[in-house]
Amino acid sequence: MSGWLTRDSMIRIFRVSLLLSVLVMVALGWQGQGLKTAVAPQGIVSFELAGSYAKARQMVEVWGEHGRILAGLNLGLDYLYMLVYSVGLSLGSLLAADGFRRYGLRLRVIGGILARLSLLAGGLDAIENYALIRLLFGAEGELWPLLAKWCAIPKFAIVAVALLYAMTGWVLLKRSA
Repeated sequence: MSGWLTRDSMIRIFRVSLLLSVLVMVALGWQGQGLKTAVAPQGIVSFELAGSYAKARQMVEVWGEHGRILAGLNLGLDYLYMLVYSVGLSLGSLLAADGFRRYGLRLRVIGGILARLSLLAGGLDAIENYALIRLLFGAEGELWPLLAKWCAIPKFAIVAVALLYAMTGWVLLKRSA
């Protein structure tokens, strides 16, 4: 496991992170409903993946002043979310590695790698949000939407793989108990 956290501490922190992640995710989804439009069908996720200044600018214009405020609040709340989900996924990956103990060292090592990558996902999310906030405040140029998109894509990939690994490891752990 970890050199400075006991397994019991990791489990407690994981549970709190999981609960907070779900609560904040629900709040983000509810709060971000007003950002779903024809040009941004997935709301803030469409903005994250815009990839071009023209597309991002179009979303901001369609949202108007009220939508810009909603997007800013959503991105602000996302800073709390990135902290709790990245810690939760990191600990979940470490804890799930025990579920793979019968399947070889390589599968267990992946848990340690995913634990670190989950923290990286939180960092990528922070950079992505910074770029999006710049766009909301009127920054121009292709840098900001490209930076947001190329931080969002690996973030989503890491989160998906870590979730799959953690859930599979948990199922294997429960079956062997």
